[in-house]
Amino acid sequence: MLLSGGSGKRLWPLSNEIRSKAFLRLLPTENGGMESMIERVCRGLEEAGLLDSSCIVTHRSQVEITRKSVGDQVSLLAEPQKRGTFTAVALAASYLHSVKKIDLEEIIVVIPVDSYVEASFFKQLQRFPNVLSESQADIALIGVTPEFPSTQFGYILPSEGSCGTSFLNVDQFAEKPDEARAAEFISQGGLWNCGVFSSSLGHLLSCMVGRDIPVDYIQLLERYDKLPERSFDYEVLEHTRRAVVIPYSGVWADIGSWDALTPHLQEKVIGRGSISEDSKGTHLVNELSCPVHVIGAPGLIVAAGPDGILVAGIEQAKRIKQKLEGHAARPMIEEKRWGSSRILDFSRTAAGDEVTTSKITMLAGKHTSYHFHRHTKEIWSFLSGSGEYRMNGILHVVAAGDTVTVPVGARHGLRAITALELIIIELASFPDAEDYVRVSTGWEGGGSSLDN
Repeated sequence: MLLSGGSGKRLWPLSNEIRSKAFLRLLPTENGGMESMIERVCRGLEEAGLLDSSCIVTHRSQVEITRKSVGDQVSLLAEPQKRGTFTAVALAASYLHSVKKIDLEEIIVVIPVDSYVEASFFKQLQRFPNVLSESQADIALIGVTPEFPSTQFGYILPSEGSCGTSFLNVDQFAEKPDEARAAEFISQGGLWNCGVFSSSLGHLLSCMVGRDIPVDYIQLLERYDKLPERSFDYEVLEHTRRAVVIPYSGVWADIGSWDALTPHLQEKVIGRGSISEDSKGTHLVNELSCPVHVIGAPGLIVAAGPDGILVAGIEQAKRIKQKLEGHAARPMIEEKRWGSSRILDFSRTAAGDEVTTSKITMLAGKHTSYHFHRHTKEIWSFLSGSGEYRMNGILHVVAAGDTVTVPVGARHGLRAITALELIIIELASFPDAEDYVRVSTGWEGGGSSLDN
């Protein structure tokens, strides 16, 4: 059970509400390419033979980018609203129970999609069934041997006298202490809580019943918007009578901030630009088409993308999260299962219509859903490639140089025959979150009307 989410603030401006840190393709691969955190975790699970039995829980706004990243091999569950890790786990547990009819004794492993680990970590996951059976515990966790007294992680404190076994009994959990307290925890044998745990499906369901949460998947979805935000740590772990932890001393890192991410980048400069030799310790990540040059400025992270530009001391860059609190903005770039969309310009006409100009890149053979807009007219200008679209049931062929007008309320879908680039101008007479109405996931009007 892979938990995916995040507000996209700590790695701004590359990350946002839709393209959170797990989807940024910045990590080097062995063949010289780049991959994202979620791609890296799924690759590790596949090598360990665990991917086919995995499912991902994410917010509905990230369904498209998640499917593009992982393909169709993994089941995908969409949260209607963000309600915290406990409710996300409950959603998946109810799905496995009432839809997939999984046995109550089946062992469920929960792992974040953005864990930075090596192959040996996934072998630890395979130990959970035996550890739970041997210990008779309700929950088993993986605890990472601390490298320093971090204030960014929670701690798992083992009981005295449990050394020498393949697992340790848990005495208590401690959430993100100050540095002095963290050092004390380490001296007592404390381990970093990496957010990975395991339990039987039956135990997870009993936790839901005890908190008046439906175990039926459809009933839970119907009540989702009324559920409070709940953390699994606070809601379950801290109240678990019998928990054990598997110590792990291999590679593990939380790379959710710029200072944690930069040591794992292959190059000092990613994208167009340069860093002078006297700018030691500085990193540049540039997604823009214009170059960025850094001269005589050591110890910085310079990140530029469609959502903005960040220039910060590498150790202070995490303060951007507080800076962005309360300032919700529409993401300027979105990854879709069919390609990507980048907003180029916002404006407003004299009549008050909102105008949005975007560049769309579609992958060969991919297509949009079949949909319509309640209040928005679209103008498509095709730059390169070839494709076809269906409007109100009639099929048309398009190529570079063509222009198409999509009236308000017209049902339409677009498919790329070859890689396709186009500019879309949207004129919205009444901007509304309910403007987009999906008829089906098939571009021609066929297929399912809902994502799994």
